[in-house]
Amino acid sequence: MTVHTAQAQTKAHFGYRFNLVGIASSAVILAWALAAILAPKIIPHPVGEIIDLEYFGPISDTLWLGSDYLGRDMLSRILMGARYTIGISLAAVSISCFTGVVLGMTAAVSGGWLDAGLSRFLDALSSIPSKLFGLLVVAAVGSSVPVLIVTLAVIYIPGAYRFSRALAININTMDFMTVARIRGEGTLYLIGSEILPNIIRPILTDLGLRFVFIVLLLSGLSFLGLGLQPPQADWGALVRENIGGLPFGAPAVIVPSLAIASLTISVNLLIDNLPKKIRDRSV
Repeated sequence: MTVHTAQAQTKAHFGYRFNLVGIASSAVILAWALAAILAPKIIPHPVGEIIDLEYFGPISDTLWLGSDYLGRDMLSRILMGARYTIGISLAAVSISCFTGVVLGMTAAVSGGWLDAGLSRFLDALSSIPSKLFGLLVVAAVGSSVPVLIVTLAVIYIPGAYRFSRALAININTMDFMTVARIRGEGTLYLIGSEILPNIIRPILTDLGLRFVFIVLLLSGLSFLGLGLQPPQADWGALVRENIGGLPFGAPAVIVPSLAIASLTISVNLLIDNLPKKIRDRSV
């Protein structure tokens, strides 16, 4: 057997066929993830320190991304903002997908009044516009990191529920599920051992898409002043506080927008270019 044939069989077995777009998008996502994790150690200046006497300063040798409306280093604020944008979004999407998937599988297996009740309640919840729901929550309890995480998670639970329920219903009608019921297996076994392994790949793909939606919603809320409050700032808040530099083409308003775009577009491209066996296999 030649080396080329062995490599081809290995790729065919594991299904890992990333193209250049997938590799490039993975690199961008990894770079932002590392920036979020290492931000306190790699920022060149404290995020609150005024180091430039000129507001909306240009890019220079000492200020690689210019300065903001107060003369603070934008590179430091972008790196620290990544911790909030990525951290809050990742926590919210994890909670929403975990809760939605568990409820969806439970409803599909149990059926009856539990399925009908959960479906109608979550349909009613999803009918509330997301930004309006965020506005109501912030007005009622204030804005903080835990409140934002819970609010964003609640907004996207209905979508995760509907998606996982539809997949679980298809699995629930198959012969091996009937055999498991005849053996006397309980609901927890059916969910954890029969349904979940067969829907985990599309669920992970859906998680990536919802992460993008949550990043955009969080940035939108922060831009409207409903997200993180000073001195904390995510990328959406950075765009909002530096919007006055837009007529001057200041890096302080352009760079946070590019950061949001690079992260969300990269996640979308990575999902679109995942190997078919990883993205589509559900049974």
